[in-house]
Amino acid sequence: MFFTSLTEWTPGNLLLRMVVSFVLGALIGIDRGAKKRGGGARTDAAVCLGSALVMMTAQYVGITFPGKTDITRLAAQVVSGVGFLGAGSIIVSGHQVKGLTSAASIWICACIGIATGIGFVDGAVILTLILLVGLHLLPLIEERVYYYSRYIRLYVEVRESGTVAMLLHQLKIDGCKVDMYDIERPGTQGQSFTALITVHIPWRFSKEEYLKSLGELDGILFVDTM
Repeated sequence: MFFTSLTEWTPGNLLLRMVVSFVLGALIGIDRGAKKRGGGARTDAAVCLGSALVMMTAQYVGITFPGKTDITRLAAQVVSGVGFLGAGSIIVSGHQVKGLTSAASIWICACIGIATGIGFVDGAVILTLILLVGLHLLPLIEERVYYYSRYIRLYVEVRESGTVAMLLHQLKIDGCKVDMYDIERPGTQGQSFTALITVHIPWRFSKEEYLKSLGELDGILFVDTM
C-alpha cells in the first residue's frame, strides 16, 4: 500500500491525514453541489474531517492508555451518529422521496474520514475515486435500463374512487400486471382522487401510446408517469 507509513503517530502524519480527509470530503461535496444536490462541499468536508479527528483521538487514547480502551468504539459511534445529518437532507414531497443519495454521500464521507483518521488512506482514496466515477456512470446505465424496462409508475387523477377500480380492471384486461397501487382521497369536496399505480406493460404495447389511451378512458382527468 502507498500510505502504510501514515498509520504511525507523528505530527506530519496527523497533519497529512487531516488534509487528505478534508480534500476527499470536499471532492465528494463539490460533485454533489455541481448537480444542485444536498450535502455540498462544506458539509461533506466537515463530516469527513470530523470523523478523521475522532479516529485520531481514538488512536491517541490507545497509545496513551494501552490496553484500557477499544479504539473501534468511537468509530462505531460516528457511523451511527452521523445518520442525523443524512436524515436532514432527505425530503419527502408528496409521493416522491428526494435526498437519499445525498444522505448516503454524507454517511460515506464519515466512513472515509474514519479510514483516513486511522491512517488507512489508500482505502479512503480508492473509495472516493470509485464513488465519484460511480455517481457519474450509474445514471447513464440506469437511463438505458429504465428505457427498456416495461415497468412504469402511473400518476392518475380521477373524478371518483370507482374510476380507479375501472382502470385496474382495464389494465388486467390488457394483460398488464399491477405490482402495487395507492389511492389518496381528496381533502375537500370538489377535488379529484389521485392514484399511484406501478404496472408492468406487455411488450406489444408502446408505453407512450398506451399511456395516451389510458388518458382517454371515461372518468380519468389526468394520467402521466413518475
